[in-house]
Amino acid sequence: MSIHPVRPSSPARGWLGVAAITASLFVFITTELMPVGLLTPVSTSLNVSVGIAGLTVTLYGVSAGLGVPFIVAWTRRINRRTLLTALLAVLVLGNLVTSIAPTFALLLTTRLVMGFANGVFWAIGVGMAMRLVPEHRASRAAAVTLSGISIGTVVGIPLGTLLESITDWRSTFLLWSGLSALALLSVAVLVPSLPSANAVPVREVFGLPRHNAQLRQVMLIVMLFVLGHFGAYTFIRPFAETTASATPGFVTALLIIYGLGGAAGNFIAGHTVTRNLRASFTAACAGLVTAVLAMLIIGDQPAGLIAAVVLWGLSYGAINLCQINLTLAAAPGTFEAAMSLNTMAYNTSIAMGALIGGLIADHSSSGVRAAFWFGTALTAASLLVTLATRPRRTPVAQM
Repeated sequence: MSIHPVRPSSPARGWLGVAAITASLFVFITTELMPVGLLTPVSTSLNVSVGIAGLTVTLYGVSAGLGVPFIVAWTRRINRRTLLTALLAVLVLGNLVTSIAPTFALLLTTRLVMGFANGVFWAIGVGMAMRLVPEHRASRAAAVTLSGISIGTVVGIPLGTLLESITDWRSTFLLWSGLSALALLSVAVLVPSLPSANAVPVREVFGLPRHNAQLRQVMLIVMLFVLGHFGAYTFIRPFAETTASATPGFVTALLIIYGLGGAAGNFIAGHTVTRNLRASFTAACAGLVTAVLAMLIIGDQPAGLIAAVVLWGLSYGAINLCQINLTLAAAPGTFEAAMSLNTMAYNTSIAMGALIGGLIADHSSSGVRAAFWFGTALTAASLLVTLATRPRRTPVAQM
């Protein structure tokens, strides 16, 4: 593995830096996915359909995906701490504008700009955390950083949904502007200087998959499971409301349960990826397929919804850590550049998944249930491609 670790003044300082980057991930992931919990009130407030409101996820993903390889390459000589503070500044301002946006058009434009910052963070953030600790602890640092996803789904998104139910959705984004400012301060204070590593020009970034078959396979698998996941997950609130007559409080509980499952899945994968990365990813992908299908089969009852969401969270929490280790194993010498391509594939797939799911939900006679069938098909395709891919002996960072 080659992630060019730095040596902070003490191990504790290194882990404090990891914590600051984890806090950054928390505000990025909650900003990206907050519309999932607020889809119904946002669509009602701005007089658009649920499917159109889903574009708040779609356009965010488009800019996060398509812009990241260029921005990461163009900023390849900028100190990564400096770059991360600039990205968080964009998030502070973007959430503030979102909270006061009078029209859906302005909200979408703001989300588009914030998406660029989000994409660059995903390309550099986990790699930054892995550089702050000894190399044999790099996978542990990645797992800790990715726990920001779980914290976001356990605390952040439900908190935003709860705050909306008490006040309105604008208050949620105003609060997130303040939290983004706190994350910015923590990075400025706790993260040491991190000169850019793996500097790769744009033309070489896009050449990586052409010369690296393993990286191509990882990108295809990632695109398929993300398309399926977000084609369904974006519409989990309207699905629960229409299928099981779920109240806003019950939806909030579901999101908390999903986040707890994600935390457990991330923790489990943190221990299994070092033993068998391929098996860990395959098991997580199989769980994802089963969970989305279970929503359709038993999701008309509260207990069925809860069971499916628990499995969904477990599987998705595990699969995220696995796919980052798969990318590292495929391109250890150019990890940051490879992660920019991974981020492009991941976020473009978020956008397309949300867009296609929204179109299906709006135009199918079965509504949001049809979006969940789409999710089942695409996650199953990812699993089939994984099973059909010849296993390789690939190193991962040791715990």
